[in-house]
Amino acid sequence: MISVSRGARAGAPKWRSEYRCTEWEPRLVASNPRPLCALVVDDEAPARRRIADLLRDDRDIATVLTAEHGVAAIETIRQARPDIVFLDVQMPGLDGFGVVEAIGPEHMPLTVFVTAYDHFAIRAFEAEAVDYLLKPFSDRRYERTIERIKERLHDRRAPDPADANGFGPELLRLVAKRASPGEIWDWIAVKSRDTTRLLLTEEIDWIEAAGVYVTVHSKGEAFLYRAGLATVASRLDPFRFVRIHRSHLVNVRSIAFLERRSHGEFEVMLKSGARLMMSRTYRGEVEAILGQPL
Repeated sequence: MISVSRGARAGAPKWRSEYRCTEWEPRLVASNPRPLCALVVDDEAPARRRIADLLRDDRDIATVLTAEHGVAAIETIRQARPDIVFLDVQMPGLDGFGVVEAIGPEHMPLTVFVTAYDHFAIRAFEAEAVDYLLKPFSDRRYERTIERIKERLHDRRAPDPADANGFGPELLRLVAKRASPGEIWDWIAVKSRDTTRLLLTEEIDWIEAAGVYVTVHSKGEAFLYRAGLATVASRLDPFRFVRIHRSHLVNVRSIAFLERRSHGEFEVMLKSGARLMMSRTYRGEVEAILGQPL
């Protein structure tokens, strides 16, 4: 089922399936020529109502649409083209990831994922290309989220779109990819004669190139894995592992500290005691994953 609220605006037109929110935005509020349309997707009525009520209290939100499941969400996004979507991750049938895959990451509105579980997705959302709300969330957390979304919408409507903050469809592709088992590795299967050992990727400290293969370092042991460094890097969580050198891939959570060296290079001390060099070529990647300069 799909439903709509006009919010607090008197005289706002009723929503019909053939309308696009953006087509009648300018007629809604004279003081704000670009009011927003938001969609709340959640199979739980109380959760859906709470977010919808918060949105209705926002003077910048002209219209609030709701959907109870993924199929209805897809229909509403395609027909109404909302500016913002609050999308529940866990829903029976078609879940939030399925909605992203069906619409296509490059066509999704600004999306706030809503979830009751602190799993891999939270690390991705904290990158701020999209946002998330972890149930139960406070009003303060919601306010911070909606402020962030409005900033991104303002940037996207700037005269020069090149200056706008990117929404990050590549992140949505990653999120959807993580919903498919085996696409992003949680384990590395190391084979030795008749034995296959499963290494939990979160327990890997670092990986180094060893000719055409790699050596995986975990808990003080080293294991040869028959794949190249670029191949392995493409299957690991990019919010956990970062390239610091053309020959080294490091688990950020294994880093104890970094010591500045000459010519923009750093020596990386791992908690295991291993020392690695970080070349200046990869400094930007490390700063990006940390979200702050070194």
